[in-house]
Amino acid sequence: MKRIIIAGGGTGGHLYPGIAVAREMQKRYKDIEILFVGTENGIEAKVLPKEGFKLRTIRIAGLIGKGLLKKLGTLIMIPMSLIDSFKILSEFRPQCVIGVGGYASGPIILSAVIRRIPTVILEQNVIPGATNRMLSYLVDKAAVAFDDTRKFLSKGCSAVVAGNPIREEIYNRKVERTSGKFTILIHGGSLGAHTINIKMVEAIGYLNLMKDKIRIIHQTGEGDYGVVKDAYDKAGCDAVVSPYIYDMASAYSEADLVISRAGATTVAELTACGKAAILIPFPFATHNHQEMNARALEWAGAAEVILNKDLNGKLIADRVFYYANNRDRLEEMKKKSMGLGKRNAASKIVNICGELFTGDV
Repeated sequence: MKRIIIAGGGTGGHLYPGIAVAREMQKRYKDIEILFVGTENGIEAKVLPKEGFKLRTIRIAGLIGKGLLKKLGTLIMIPMSLIDSFKILSEFRPQCVIGVGGYASGPIILSAVIRRIPTVILEQNVIPGATNRMLSYLVDKAAVAFDDTRKFLSKGCSAVVAGNPIREEIYNRKVERTSGKFTILIHGGSLGAHTINIKMVEAIGYLNLMKDKIRIIHQTGEGDYGVVKDAYDKAGCDAVVSPYIYDMASAYSEADLVISRAGATTVAELTACGKAAILIPFPFATHNHQEMNARALEWAGAAEVILNKDLNGKLIADRVFYYANNRDRLEEMKKKSMGLGKRNAASKIVNICGELFTGDV
């Protein structure tokens, strides 16, 4: 029996690549048991039970972007997180531990290194986060999405360019459409995006002339759900509004156009599905990596970029009008997007892990 731990999460951008790898592991090895390790407050606590995976939690929180008191609280939690991690490793006895990023991956990877258990980290962005930069000095392997990422890791780190792993159902799901309306998928990542939500509410008035010709699928996050849903309902829009979309594969399948942030996992999903997009990078992302992600698609002709500071309701409506009435342009963007997609990243990462815990692939 092979036993693998996948550690990290907090947001969908960290969690879903781990789920993609877990699914590929299950396809490759029939005698495998997979355990996710995260926190009680991360998105993993809601998503993993629905995905059929077991979750153990450790006591840890983030340091970056926090106030002094919260940072002190996190520092106090570090010894407890290591105790939790050693306990999980002792009880589960994994042959390999995979860190998918986020603060929850740090203690479990460090504990695995001390226990001499093979370790791999996944990095989805060009510029790695603080946790993965530190862990790169310790782990056996790193699987990165971009070749440029290597220069930000430890010089001694064995890094392999594998791409960003995407769940197979994301690009294989085909949904029978119930209407011929132009369908727009709007989401700001797993936690929602307040600016996009509010500016979309502004756009509703400008979209009034074509509201009978469009359908909207909107993931708002918990905070703005009520406001956004009320706005669509009052305007009589054909809109499916959810705090969180668990079946993102179906949502992508239905969409003619996606309006979203530009996290690494979102960009990888868009290109794997071959979707045209309007990307609005989160302006406070570490090292401005979201704008870098978005510009890469824009330069390839697969997306249009609107900066957060320039976003307004009229502009959104104008761009929706444009793409709804210029289907040839939309199809060209979809083809360019599909050409950028990498669908075999999860398989490459499983190969890397397999070399560590079996000695072969």
